[in-house]
Amino acid sequence: MLNLNQIKITQRDEQVLQLLVQGCSNKEIAAQLKISPRTVKQHLRTLFLRAGIRDGRKRVKLATAMFQKEQMKSCHHVTG
Repeated sequence: MLNLNQIKITQRDEQVLQLLVQGCSNKEIAAQLKISPRTVKQHLRTLFLRAGIRDGRKRVKLATAMFQKEQMKSCHHVTG
């Protein structure tokens, strides 16, 4: 499984990934973040390269890793 902690992810990359996990298209991500769809595509392409993802299931692998990261955050969040 892909470990996001080993990949350099900027704040904007993380925003793009969070929307990707929610099922948003590149166009929807662009509209929400007020950037162009081309910029969204570039963020994803850069992330795929950093992650070493080169096959046709890029989005699924990256989105799954992001989802798991979010689940870990919520599981380790302690309320007092």
